[in-house]
Amino acid sequence: MSAGLRVALAQLDLLVGDVRGNCARVRDTARKARAQGADLVIFPELTLCGYPPEDLLFHRGLRIQVEQALAELERDVNDPACGLPAILVGYPEYAGSTGTLIYNSACLLAAGTVRHNYRKSRLPNYRVFDEKRYFEPGDDPAVVTLGGIRLGLAICEDIWDAEPAKAARAAGAEVLLVINASPYEQRKQREREKVIRERIADTALPVVYVNLVGGQDELVFDGRSCVIDAAGNAVLRAPAFEEALVAVDLARDGAGTIVPRAIAPDAVAAELEPEESVYKALVLGVRDYVNKHRFPGVVMGLSGGVDSALTMAIAVDALGPERVQVVMMPSRYTSQLSRDEAAAQARTQGVAYSVISIEGMFDATLDALKEQFAGLKPDATEENIQARCRGVLLMAISNKTGRMLLTTGNKSEMAVGYATLYGDMNGGFAPIKDCSKMLVYRLARYRNELGRRRGEYGGADVIPRAVIEREPSAELRPDQKDTDSLPPYETLDAILEAFIEEDLSVDEIVSRGFDRAVVGRVLDMVKRNEYKRRQSPPGIRVSRRAFGRDWRYPITNGYQR
Repeated sequence: MSAGLRVALAQLDLLVGDVRGNCARVRDTARKARAQGADLVIFPELTLCGYPPEDLLFHRGLRIQVEQALAELERDVNDPACGLPAILVGYPEYAGSTGTLIYNSACLLAAGTVRHNYRKSRLPNYRVFDEKRYFEPGDDPAVVTLGGIRLGLAICEDIWDAEPAKAARAAGAEVLLVINASPYEQRKQREREKVIRERIADTALPVVYVNLVGGQDELVFDGRSCVIDAAGNAVLRAPAFEEALVAVDLARDGAGTIVPRAIAPDAVAAELEPEESVYKALVLGVRDYVNKHRFPGVVMGLSGGVDSALTMAIAVDALGPERVQVVMMPSRYTSQLSRDEAAAQARTQGVAYSVISIEGMFDATLDALKEQFAGLKPDATEENIQARCRGVLLMAISNKTGRMLLTTGNKSEMAVGYATLYGDMNGGFAPIKDCSKMLVYRLARYRNELGRRRGEYGGADVIPRAVIEREPSAELRPDQKDTDSLPPYETLDAILEAFIEEDLSVDEIVSRGFDRAVVGRVLDMVKRNEYKRRQSPPGIRVSRRAFGRDWRYPITNGYQR
């Protein structure tokens, strides 16, 4: 091979709206890449403002900061004293006399040249994406020659359509550089690489694919930047859920074809197992949400059930035990098993643990309401009062300490409303909000197995086995079981997945072997409880369709199933 171009892929965790901080990250990373011999550094989609910036894009102040940052980077690239290589950086481009036209753009800055700009042509407007609200589409390919190699530029969604890649090839591109902010969901990397190989089949061009990493509200970006050659072979794959700066050499072979070659040995990171992938996403999502908001730590209720046990394990892995505070809040219905196992888990993981009984609050509330409740039989009201007593205590601790309250509800509960508004739904963030109950069990078993492989905690389970194996119960009345109110979770979760993630009709769900009456009951609960979901805290998206920005179900509606 003849000399060519060394390209560094900068897989960074950026902060939405922190233009100055993101610009500094670009500058520092570019210097590190130059020290490793890089000629060009590629950064993720909308590098300067972070992704997704949402309505921040409409603020004039953001426009001013972005334009200043881009000018500073261009100046530094052209200043030999700064020691920067060429950079490809994503940014919102404001156009028109009033700046009302906004493009999702990529700019290649290289010493001695003018800016090379590309505007994203395919704007996703589905599921979690709403780019047509903000951006105008571009329509022209951009091909830049650097180091004697013609580089075609593309941005994220462009690669999911054949035409932008074909247009770049027709314009003379020899390799395709794609900058991305592609959020995580289960099995997403396989889908990405499948699409990349389809574009390679269309164009015979190798692809350099750089993705964002980090948590942003509900979304987690998993990185896994990659380079795939013209034969469809993975030359490089960066690690998942962590920052990385990795590089490839682009050079011509004897036939004049551009061939990418990894610099480091073992450059292709292995694929993750399903539970490992989800768990890492949850840990990163919690860590970034807490740290980017500058909370000193978190507080949460620990009930002795599997949901809170898993949430605590995630929080400890994300933040360290010193930043996690847990509270057991027993009532007359709390079993000794719950008390013992909650204490054991807290002791094993070394978190701050306290016990605050809600009996006094519960009795006082019932006494205050005795005239209103006279002649009325106990029902879910008394159960909800207990949950709300706990919510008051946890919110008070959160207020007093500055720790953010984590809520512990799962997707199955959120779907059917098996949760108390202003009670156990209280909180600032919901780590397992998009995890079905059956997935919660799989994640709990995975974390225990991981602990055994690591030799953690002297061989003790991170999540007590008794907690995983016991029959689930809210413990809000004598001998209560979740199945008193819900179908078995194996059935419930399958119905919910078919309805929420696949949008299947009642008949289609029934055709999978489910009882029509059970399906109807479950979907009625989903419909009836949308008002609760609208008031729930944000949580980490791990499925194809989560409650939040990609679920917009009318609270008031007359749709008949």
